Amino acid sequence: MKIMVTGGAGYVGSHALLKLLGANHEVAVFDNFSNSSPDVLERVRKLAGANFRIYRGDIRNTAYLEQSFAEFQPDAVMHFAGLKSIGASNDQPLDYYSQNVTGSIEVLKVMQRHDCRHMVFSSSATVYGECGDLPCDENHSLQPTNPYGRTKYFVEEIIRDWTTSWRDASAVLLRYFNPVGADPSGQIGEDGTDTPNNLTPHIARVAAGLSDRLNIYGGDYDTIDGTGERDYIHVDDLAQAHLAALDYAGQRTGCEAINIGTGLGTSVLEMIAAMEQASGRHVPYVVVPRRSGDVARSVATVDKAERLLNWTAKQGISNMCKTAWDWQTGQHAGKRGLKPQRLIVCDERKSAILETRTLGIEKPRTSSLTAGNAINVDVLCQVSVKPKRTSVIEGWHPRVLQRHAQQAHPD
Repeated sequence: MKIMVTGGAGYVGSHALLKLLGANHEVAVFDNFSNSSPDVLERVRKLAGANFRIYRGDIRNTAYLEQSFAEFQPDAVMHFAGLKSIGASNDQPLDYYSQNVTGSIEVLKVMQRHDCRHMVFSSSATVYGECGDLPCDENHSLQPTNPYGRTKYFVEEIIRDWTTSWRDASAVLLRYFNPVGADPSGQIGEDGTDTPNNLTPHIARVAAGLSDRLNIYGGDYDTIDGTGERDYIHVDDLAQAHLAALDYAGQRTGCEAINIGTGLGTSVLEMIAAMEQASGRHVPYVVVPRRSGDVARSVATVDKAERLLNWTAKQGISNMCKTAWDWQTGQHAGKRGLKPQRLIVCDERKSAILETRTLGIEKPRTSSLTAGNAINVDVLCQVSVKPKRTSVIEGWHPRVLQRHAQQAHPD
């Protein structure tokens, strides 16, 4: 098939592009590179050993969109293009409605004029809002709590109406939960030009010493540890789901909404612990007030994806964090990179230095920690490690500290 990928240089779009090329589809990318780079597409070309067309433009530019469709004549569209930050959508709602909703309408209009009948839409679990019953299935009421989620909800409804009015058309609305990780090659990952919108890149930046600490928005939710709980999915699994959805849409008419997740919830603190394990470095954090529009828990029911798409997620949290860290510190790290962390272990009153250590990429030798205070000087993180008891003054995940304490004092 000939596939137009809008937003194909973005995080999820680039991974889906690689899968499409690997399946021998003919592909064109339409992207304005507002939060991505053309360099990503060059790396995809090399990884896939295949070429594809690139149209640099905004999907709201109807004339250029028309030109690209007239030249390429796609059979289907994978529609990723759009803005995606919950926080920014609260501050700039009109920008989000313009880019995400108006832009999607233009894509659908051009598709219909060029007899392009099939769409796979990058939707989001944010359309559900606060799920009363978890895990959340596709029949749950749609009550998004922020402008970003509402743009996804509105576009879903517009696509439904489009497939109803054009009976030869089909669409799959992939409601994915929280994509994380990177391609195992280490060549592509989450690398927007702005501040990262997703949790894992923030954690990786802090672990790498590029940010002082992680802000956790809310520590008083009704969850396992008070922090927000999400269903995280490896981006490689998510990209594979797009290929399965494309095959499904190509054989049917109408519109289907399908959750894409693992069905398992992970809290922010649990994700921090997993990244510390993957990186061998400490991730200081501070709990700040809740962010407007966030929900306590969001976990998917994934039975429908398995039934209709013959798809299930295969990768767990540990590999999500491993590939994210490899991407953070790999050959294409650029501005991401890695800085050493300087660790000082001193006595309880911080009057005598017991040990000084620099943490690089390698894992620290935690067994040498002694009773006293460990201060990560670069990120102003302070903890207290005592025999059979661990208290957190600021920053490190309690389970990680408990592991350190047990290793330091096995009895």
